Amino acid sequence: MSMSPSSTAPTIDAALSLSSATKSFGAVAALTNGTIEILPGEIHALVGENGAGKSTLVKILAGVHQPDSGRFVIDGAEVTFKSPADSKAAGISVIYQEPTLFPDLTVAENIFIGRQPRGRLGLIDRPTMRARARELFSRLGVPIDPDRVAEGLSIADQQIIEIAKAISLDARILVMDEPTAALSGVEVERLFAVSRSLRDRGTGILFISHRFEEVFDLCDRITVMRDGAFIATHATADITVDGLVREMVGRDIATLFPKQEATIGEAVLSVSSLTRVGVFSDISFEVHAGEIVALAGLVGAGRTEVARAIFGIDRYDSGTVHMSGKALRAHSPQSAIDAGMGFVPEDRRKQGLVMDLSVARNATLTLRKKLARFGLINSKDERRAAEEWSARLQVKTGSQDLSVATLSGGNQQKVVIAKWLATSPRFLIVDEPTRGIDVGTKAEVHRLLSELAVQGIAVLMISSELPEVLGMADTILVMHEGRISARLSRDEATAEAVMHAASATSESAE
Repeated sequence: MSMSPSSTAPTIDAALSLSSATKSFGAVAALTNGTIEILPGEIHALVGENGAGKSTLVKILAGVHQPDSGRFVIDGAEVTFKSPADSKAAGISVIYQEPTLFPDLTVAENIFIGRQPRGRLGLIDRPTMRARARELFSRLGVPIDPDRVAEGLSIADQQIIEIAKAISLDARILVMDEPTAALSGVEVERLFAVSRSLRDRGTGILFISHRFEEVFDLCDRITVMRDGAFIATHATADITVDGLVREMVGRDIATLFPKQEATIGEAVLSVSSLTRVGVFSDISFEVHAGEIVALAGLVGAGRTEVARAIFGIDRYDSGTVHMSGKALRAHSPQSAIDAGMGFVPEDRRKQGLVMDLSVARNATLTLRKKLARFGLINSKDERRAAEEWSARLQVKTGSQDLSVATLSGGNQQKVVIAKWLATSPRFLIVDEPTRGIDVGTKAEVHRLLSELAVQGIAVLMISSELPEVLGMADTILVMHEGRISARLSRDEATAEAVMHAASATSESAE
């Protein structure tokens, strides 16, 4: 069953239907046509670029925001949520990317907090609470100890606990907002197994993700949003990735990888026989001026560890790293920076930015010495420098003085890149440059990387997204179990060749 782009009437058997919802914050219209329909026993994807209105729509479902207009129907009856409590009472539960459990309480206490089973004297019946928690985890097929304290649990386990809590509340609709962003492959598969089990029992699930492979693997239907408005709903089997991208961004998928021809110059980075026992071994390669070299491979192949060793963050046991023929001191990021190296890490929030500081302060962190006068920094100079780089990279922010935490993931990534470009690097490492950002902003980051190569900057890109590797790299180095298993030029690289090398045995390594 598919809803046409102009359809707003709820299907008779829909568990939840939001039709033609609008929401403005002052003069800003965040939602102009929020329309979504979730059936009992389906996993329904919601996709769109950052700024498409997904978060606002989810907050309406969760009772955090009230729509200015529109129709909200649950089980055939029109509803109005005035608070999150109303949403929960109606059977809706939201599972966020990073759950917020009480760290000092046990798993069982977190599940039943505020509604613990009581004995005859009014005391908490802990044996019953633990037994109910075990029953919930048994239904989910996940062995988690109800008596374990929540502190130290993985994000994946925390999400499962939130799902168990939702089931205990008789939630009939689960909203999963980017649930896999911080999970490993094994954890993602476990979450998917739990989701399919819930679907088979009649639960409706709204799944929000930027990862197309997950959407097509897991979801029964897909709703697309763009610029605050509903575009279309499709059965997953009836649409391709190319078609989905066109609806999300209004342009063809070929524009996602705007690779320009760049003149390849002399070697800027030379790595020779770099080895860290038990992590990576005998890593040797060069990156030339104007060249984008991609490090590809499966999770755990050692790609990030090699990059961190090159930049001097982590130690290595043997081998050398040269910049333009000059050896760099091992385990010395300052030596790398002084030689003209920049490093955009995979975890931008924890390693690339100081989330409590402003956009301007973050964008100029690498310029502190240059901007300082007698140990003091003029805020006007700082803001002027930040505005220059924000304009070059098209960072979308209301003000340079706002906290960088207020920006979208894609714009946060641009600030991290701006911070390093301000140092005029000759070599730039970018680790998973588009992870967790929407498809339109990915195209902007790709455009930027291509322009840097045209300007003669050497780029080492680590990516787990095969289309990104094939679309942007001049040379592809595939890693497998800590070694380079294949070196492929742009012309000879194919998805099959990369995946074969990524999963090959060490005997087949080149």
